[in-house]
Amino acid sequence: MYLRMAKRVLLETDKRLVWKLAWNFGFKGMRAVQKHKARLKRGEFFPPFLYVSVINSCNLRCQGCWVDVAAKQQTIDPEAMSRLIRQANQAGNYFFGIVGGEPFMHPQLLDIFEAHRDCYFQVFTNGHFITDEVARRLRKAGNVTPLISVEGSEIVSDERRGRDGVLNKTLAGIEASIRNKLLTGVCTSVCRTNIDDLVCDAWVDRLIEMGAMYLWYHTYRPMGPDASPELALTPEQQLRIRKFVVRTRATKPIGVVDAYYDGGGKALCPAATGFTHHISPWGDIEPCPIVQFAKESIHDERPLADTFNQSEFLSDFRQLAASTTRGCIVLERPDLLHQLVEIHGARDTTVRQTARAELLAMTPRPSQYNPANEVPEQNWIYRLVKRHFFSDFGAYDAPHNPLERDRELVGSTPGNE
Repeated sequence: MYLRMAKRVLLETDKRLVWKLAWNFGFKGMRAVQKHKARLKRGEFFPPFLYVSVINSCNLRCQGCWVDVAAKQQTIDPEAMSRLIRQANQAGNYFFGIVGGEPFMHPQLLDIFEAHRDCYFQVFTNGHFITDEVARRLRKAGNVTPLISVEGSEIVSDERRGRDGVLNKTLAGIEASIRNKLLTGVCTSVCRTNIDDLVCDAWVDRLIEMGAMYLWYHTYRPMGPDASPELALTPEQQLRIRKFVVRTRATKPIGVVDAYYDGGGKALCPAATGFTHHISPWGDIEPCPIVQFAKESIHDERPLADTFNQSEFLSDFRQLAASTTRGCIVLERPDLLHQLVEIHGARDTTVRQTARAELLAMTPRPSQYNPANEVPEQNWIYRLVKRHFFSDFGAYDAPHNPLERDRELVGSTPGNE
């Protein structure tokens, strides 16, 4: 498997882009994590990776989308984005996940990539706007990997994405990316209607044949105003995906990304561990994309490093999430998240202004946390990398519950004794 993967990298890619990946993401990413570990020991905080929603608009209407895609368009200003990137660079962060909406609808997106060639960008996209012209500009910049979402067969894709003819347009975007030798990934939000079609050897083999270099299986999160909870996976289905990912990593010449487990198979939440946080198109600093509440903004006058270090809301979120579960607190205990939002007076960062009501209406569901069925990595490379650069960073060792602290403070005030 290792020789086949090496052969693919040597024969199917632009070597300059491989070097950019190795340096801007690989080396600088490892250094960012080391800086993150050192900061934690000093009692300081700045996430080593950031995800940025650069736009709220999208040409699709996906089931379970939590973004206000039909609202008035909001794009992150290129100057504000550059300021964010520069301040993140000062903290050692050079990797940015670019999400939306549909990121390629941002009119200055390619200009942003070209202005920051010392960084690395992973773009979560439906692929519909990736033409040969766009792909050529991305190849010239050399610092971008498109991660293109496929949500099932032709019929399922149309149902999942709320439009007709979605799959063919997405495949055209994948083909344009691969034809121009971009390091191309394919992702799926796995749900009940697409798990059988896409979590299987036949689909992975097809991606390898097409020229995709990596894939990423997300677990469907029933969130937003139209959550479509009937699509949520059972614990057995989530375990099935985990086992498939581990086996595929050990047997197939394609990279497989996951964000929910360490090398030993223990569940974790990247937001709870402080590995990453999210920036909205309005500049709101949120714990993660599905937690649409904030107290701080990138537009605040103080430096971004001070904002992260001094944010009680973000710190309390991490502590609450880690003290509650190694999985997703939003799915398992939305009531506790609602309490935290109320205590801090965090603002609803959605246009619809219904995020609080949506939390209260959620039915608790299982997430990736399944301690009786942990599946360790089989591939020694993944085990090694995760041990040093993707773990819980001690977040679950002795977390406190900030809700209990606040109850104690309330109980000790005059008149409550």
